[in-house]
Amino acid sequence: MARWNSVFQSCKQQAIAEGVGTFILVFAGTGAVMVNQISDGAVTHLGISFVFGAVVAALIYALGHISGAHFNPAVTLAFWTSGFFPKRQVLPYILAQSLGAIAASALLWMALGRVGNLGATVPLEGNWLQSLVLETVLTFILMFVIFGSGLDRRAPIGFAGLAIGLTVGLEAAFMGPITGASMNPVRSLGPALVGGIWQHHWVYWVAPILGAQLAVLIYSQLSNGFRDIK
Repeated sequence: MARWNSVFQSCKQQAIAEGVGTFILVFAGTGAVMVNQISDGAVTHLGISFVFGAVVAALIYALGHISGAHFNPAVTLAFWTSGFFPKRQVLPYILAQSLGAIAASALLWMALGRVGNLGATVPLEGNWLQSLVLETVLTFILMFVIFGSGLDRRAPIGFAGLAIGLTVGLEAAFMGPITGASMNPVRSLGPALVGGIWQHHWVYWVAPILGAQLAVLIYSQLSNGFRDIK
């Protein structure tokens, strides 16, 4: 127990930033889904996609210098396996992200009620295999952009938030109606836990983690085992 307390204390500020950032991400993004339902479609699907992309971009600029702005267990695990993130901080980050997402969904449920499935992600017509494949590809693209724009020292400086936010928004726009375009296990966990909506929930853990790890493998080949970008 003392060891774990020491680990959490060593990254307390970063973990708080991850929890707050993930809270804001889920509150804004799934909140847009719920408000769209309440307002009979006033937000629109493209509007929801814009909200997700915009809040991700804003949070990267607001918190990237504190925690690295992961807000996503798949991203945290990919940073670890690629050598950019210490192993001892993986669990605190994922716990903070999970708590932030759950808190956001709980607050939305209390404020708006059980509408729009709380923004939960479920495969279209229960086709879990389709969503498994597509979510894997979506997260691969997202993680690939994160490596290319946010970590590679050869990339133009200052555009990572914009590039990553645009990627989230465009992926939500063209694939959201099929899979929910989660790309983030805890973005799916919050609504699932609070709303009790668990249909094929495992897909939204397995696919993002797999997709992010595939990006690690591919970008490693483009950067000589990441030696070119460290």
